[in-house]
Amino acid sequence: MTFKSIILLLLLFTGFFSFSQDMQEGFTYLETGKYTEAETFFNTILKDYPDNKTARLCYGRAIGLNGKPEQANTLFTNLLADFPNDFEVKLNYGESLLWNKNFPKAKTYFKGLINEDAKSFPALLSYANTLSNLKEYEDALVYVNKALDVLPGNPNALTSKKYMYLGYAYQKQQAQDYTGAEVLLKENLTLFNNDKDTLLNLANLYLISNQFEKAKDTYNVLSENPENKLTALNGLALVSHLNGKEKDALKTSKQAFDGLTNTNKLLTQQTTERYIQALIWNKKYKAAETLITGLAATNPNENWVLALRATLNTYKGDFKKSLKDYNSILVNDSISFDGNLGKANAQKASGLYNDAYDAANKTLSIFKNQKDAINFINILDKQFTPFVETKTAYSFDNGDNEAITSTTNVTVPLSTKLQVNGVYSYRDSKNTVTKNEAKANNMLLGVSYLLHPKVGVRAHVGITDINAKTTAYTQFLTDIVFNLKPIKLQTLDLGFKSQWQDFNADLVSREIVQNTLYANYNVNTNFKLGWFTQYNYTWQNDNNQSHLLFTSLYYNLLSKPVLKAGLNYQYITFKDQVPTIYFSPEKFNVYEVFVELVKNQKGKWFYNLNVATGLQFIEDQPQQSTYRFQGKLGYNVSNRFTANIYGLHSNIASATAAGFTFTEVGLRLKWDLFKKTIFRE
Repeated sequence: MTFKSIILLLLLFTGFFSFSQDMQEGFTYLETGKYTEAETFFNTILKDYPDNKTARLCYGRAIGLNGKPEQANTLFTNLLADFPNDFEVKLNYGESLLWNKNFPKAKTYFKGLINEDAKSFPALLSYANTLSNLKEYEDALVYVNKALDVLPGNPNALTSKKYMYLGYAYQKQQAQDYTGAEVLLKENLTLFNNDKDTLLNLANLYLISNQFEKAKDTYNVLSENPENKLTALNGLALVSHLNGKEKDALKTSKQAFDGLTNTNKLLTQQTTERYIQALIWNKKYKAAETLITGLAATNPNENWVLALRATLNTYKGDFKKSLKDYNSILVNDSISFDGNLGKANAQKASGLYNDAYDAANKTLSIFKNQKDAINFINILDKQFTPFVETKTAYSFDNGDNEAITSTTNVTVPLSTKLQVNGVYSYRDSKNTVTKNEAKANNMLLGVSYLLHPKVGVRAHVGITDINAKTTAYTQFLTDIVFNLKPIKLQTLDLGFKSQWQDFNADLVSREIVQNTLYANYNVNTNFKLGWFTQYNYTWQNDNNQSHLLFTSLYYNLLSKPVLKAGLNYQYITFKDQVPTIYFSPEKFNVYEVFVELVKNQKGKWFYNLNVATGLQFIEDQPQQSTYRFQGKLGYNVSNRFTANIYGLHSNIASATAAGFTFTEVGLRLKWDLFKKTIFRE
């Protein structure tokens, strides 16, 4: 808190008004905050009366409050030397320590003044404010209450008390003591009914602690005052966004935006900013870009406009442009929260993980215990934390084949670019009619390396050991893939893998090795359409060859939860047809429509449901209807342990090597081996 208000108190309590009426003009300047005029006035007085204590004291206050705290401290030090027992001089010397932010020294000094005069209102209030600046809020409240005992209802002391409660609550909030912070803010509201600052702090506390309904209620209380209507609507729009109700957020923010009239500049900025954010949240990028372009023309290089443009480009996947704007923000203000954490997000999305860590840690060095920055680092840590994942599945088809599969994968990131992993899998397959059975044990070692933010490579090599009813053999396994990001919103995987045909016991016994070149191409857009294409070319040691093409065009209907619908097409052709051994048509076509519902893993529960139906054409046979059901249900047991069950049922001929109806159910478990990465402190 500043100490402008104490001027009048000093004048009242020290008898300055007993001086000549000529001094009144200077007193008025001090009272009304015209410190430049006060400085000039008392400087002139001192030319004629250089030893006048009152003029020296008022001149010291004028320069101290006019941005020259060091000069003021020197002046009061000299004044104190001349008048060592003058309590008024002591008070002003103490206040000069506060102007110079020398709070530890001020604490000791004002404590000494209180020992001299325990009923001195200025000393008690200054000491309370000193403790508040040192963030010793509990003691600060004790002494501001003592000051109020001396002067009950004093507005300056009450204002100090209000901000002490706000600071104390914020301190508890930073320590994630949300209950304690809430108690303090509610107590503040009993002293200052429906105070705007306190309500805003309380609403923000509820947002940070994910108590969105309470935040909504608080903003509604705030809106009861017409002067706070726009501020409340801006907050309510944010609550809707955090609740995943983007349309409500846009409706509310538009109401606020349309209500702008001759509002103050800051509120106009905040309301415009929220409306553009709501447009971005709703993927109305063209409308948002139009508004941002207009703002950039009238407010060039303004940080809030740069931040909006950076946010828009982040949502559009243009992280290079986004990063450029965040860097511009930091040129303007190196300690900008939006600039530092926004830059971290853009770097993470660009694959610049070490830089993202550095930017997030810089944010935390400026904003201690800031929750968003902490969460960002936790998310990055989780991405690079060693983990073990297991999958156990049981499958069967109407060709009397059954299989039990178990896979364990241990992955250890050694840096943000390099990770190694080992995979062990076991598969026991049998036919309940022929009694043929085969068991396979696979061991693979893998390495992944990020060659460039847009180019990664992953390689696995290993062996499989097969024991079947009629044979036993060992085969090498290989899987090498390059993961590319050629342009924004697009990914391309190019790979080669060598494996054996292991779908059922009969095929395992035939020792069929498959070598496959494959490509996966995924395209996202900013207008809700997506397109995925897969192509496989396979050649086998039985001299057969095949081509597989799968493509899916889909439309995103909802974002929270994700709901999309689309069309799938699949084409398969084999050089040789050996239907008695495995499904190998000369031509096979499938046309599907599908709907998929996905809830991500941010909450405790997550799920995925995919339903498809269509027609399949096997060579020249009549068309056949198809269906496919696929789903999973998972639960985050803790931050480090996740479990989910899944199931798949399909009658699409390509779902199995034999062309039969196929069902699989399974359980996946994932456990992070450590709380964070092993390569960063």
